[in-house]
Amino acid sequence: MNLFSDIRAAVIAALDVMVAEGALPEGLDFANVAVEPPRDALHGDMASNAAMVLAKPANRKPREIAEALAAKLVADARILSADVAGPGFINLRLAPTLWSDLTRNVVQTGAAYGRSDLGQGVKVNVEYVSANPTGPMHVGHTRGAVFGDALASLLDFAGYDVTREYYINDGGAQVDVLARSAYERYREACGLEPEIREGLYPGDYLIPVGEAIKAKYGRDLLDKPEEVWLVDLRSFATEAMMEMIRGDLASLGVKMDVFYSEKSLYGTGQIEAALKRLQDLGLIYEGVLEPPKGKLPEDWEEREQTLFRSTQFGDDVDRPVKKSDGAWTYFAPDIAYHWTKIERGFDLLIDVFGADHGGYVKRMKAAVAALSEGRVTLDIKLIQLVKLFKNGEPFKMSKRAGTFVTLRDVVEQAGADVTRFHMLTRKNDAPLDFDFAKVLEQSKDNPVFYVQYAHARVCSVLRKAAEAGWDMSDARLAKAELSTDLHEAELSLVKKIAEWPRLVEVAARANEPHRVAFYLYDLASDLHSLWNRGHDDASLRFLQEGDEAASSAKIALARACAVVISSGLAILGVTPAEEMR
Repeated sequence: MNLFSDIRAAVIAALDVMVAEGALPEGLDFANVAVEPPRDALHGDMASNAAMVLAKPANRKPREIAEALAAKLVADARILSADVAGPGFINLRLAPTLWSDLTRNVVQTGAAYGRSDLGQGVKVNVEYVSANPTGPMHVGHTRGAVFGDALASLLDFAGYDVTREYYINDGGAQVDVLARSAYERYREACGLEPEIREGLYPGDYLIPVGEAIKAKYGRDLLDKPEEVWLVDLRSFATEAMMEMIRGDLASLGVKMDVFYSEKSLYGTGQIEAALKRLQDLGLIYEGVLEPPKGKLPEDWEEREQTLFRSTQFGDDVDRPVKKSDGAWTYFAPDIAYHWTKIERGFDLLIDVFGADHGGYVKRMKAAVAALSEGRVTLDIKLIQLVKLFKNGEPFKMSKRAGTFVTLRDVVEQAGADVTRFHMLTRKNDAPLDFDFAKVLEQSKDNPVFYVQYAHARVCSVLRKAAEAGWDMSDARLAKAELSTDLHEAELSLVKKIAEWPRLVEVAARANEPHRVAFYLYDLASDLHSLWNRGHDDASLRFLQEGDEAASSAKIALARACAVVISSGLAILGVTPAEEMR
């Protein structure tokens, strides 16, 4: 049951009648006609912008359309009143019986309430984390991992066919540095002093890798030149790091469907195939780039390179794909990797990048638009930095990592549920402060506690009802009759529950899972407000002493709230609490 969708359908049906009667011209596009919560709850239960968006194309005054539309809508038994406000907005009040119907439907439908067919099975690839396999993941990866995982769950809930993917950056020079760093730890395992010179990875996490190399090779690699061991140790250390990263992700509750190796693109013809695709489209040429604006780099020299015509697709300049010495640029394998996604049949691509990749957005979107000839869309979400604090003081660096706070540090300090929820309390492109003291405090100011506490309160009501010998199963609650004369606090809660299916679709369209976290906080606030009012007004308590029938109606509303909280937390990857300790 999606009340907003149902009432919007009633608005569209009324508009169709107005077209048939000649009150509106034919051929109008109703796509932007919306039914949404009113800005002020005093104005009604829902509001529509229909007259405002249709006035210009219909060549009619907005209030003229609104008044005619309102007269049609009140004929619908579900709509109690339709009032025209301002220049032409329509405020709707719904029949009270709809709230009882909604509550029963939510309890009966359970976790399926709010699920949508918006995506219609469109195949989506969500690529996130994709950290270099050179060490444990840091706090920046944590936020990207949580965002990407929640986004994938949100899209799945909204009816998309989602694949979660991790791109292993194992094709660049950084894995050579990893191999050299691991070799020094191998020497250490053999009883020699490691030479952790500048440019190598200094973290203690490579000590067990060095010990594992010794267990496999003994002392055979000691004093051997680099060309003897580099290739083998590169693969050995990379796999060891990926095992560590998989463990890091598991501690956060993240599980990928696909791990795709950049290295697999080299020597297999896949980079060449992607570039040939662009060449066949007339988008590859030999040319010389203009010098960068502003101060020229000291090593700048004009040279002919192989370039991609990315400016044809909105980029600022054409981009090199091959250097003058014949080597691929960093951009070339990324083009090939996204070409594999297109060839694998994905209709929509989403990349979750760190904020430092902002300059990469236009060229990558240009490449996907060119390769797919506009069929496949790429959305790139940039994740801003996380600042860590403890009691208001900056959190110290991790000795184990050498230079940064690891994902494991965060999860071990705060827990996976708290970490995940708090990482979504800001939009992805806004900086985030993470204070370990504040995210663990039990107060209204801590959103994860506040939402968990709301769910736990409902669970406590159900336990007390069971102790009284009352049947408060979902089957029973789905038959409960909610009063048509609801208190304002009860009405506020049921209206917020009604918003859930719409919220899912709005968040999925925008690729913004933080909207779910915001909504859950508001929903929890309505539940707590109703609960607190019950301290002074016994008629508002969920448990009506000695009255099982009256209790079942009120508990049905609480249970509907818990169903939505549980579904929302599942999207965020957070376990709902049944009791608070």
